[in-house]
Amino acid sequence: MIKEKALQVAITQIGQEEHPKNSNWGKPVQDYLASVGITFPASWCAAFVYWCFQKTCIDLKIPNPLVKTGGVLAHWNRANVKNKVISPEPGDIFIMDFGKGLGHTGIVISATASHINTIEGNSNDEGSREGYEVCKRTRAKTSIKGYLRYS
Repeated sequence: MIKEKALQVAITQIGQEEHPKNSNWGKPVQDYLASVGITFPASWCAAFVYWCFQKTCIDLKIPNPLVKTGGVLAHWNRANVKNKVISPEPGDIFIMDFGKGLGHTGIVISATASHINTIEGNSNDEGSREGYEVCKRTRAKTSIKGYLRYS
């Protein structure tokens, strides 16, 4: 239930952008970052995911089960093994690892045998992991390190 509601929250954010563009700042990006305690311009894909789940958990009056971090790989590394899954479902969180501590994340909308459809913060229509907006993307499953499920 949590993950489905968090996905619905994420959908409401599609089209939200940094102000100014390519600054990692401005409303609502500051709100996403603040949800994980970041008060300066920074990469915000993980903060966006946390914010979506936090908003859901506040509405449901339950604790947020996610690791509170703005770091994609920190989330993956600190997540409970029981939350790591192989086959993605709507509302799951995908994790990408580009090496040297760089990653990207977002929320799964749907999956096929070879791809996932996602909602991502700090991306853009061209697919950057350092973009400027919340948008829908399609990613090859082969590019994904793993998935996290918080029911």
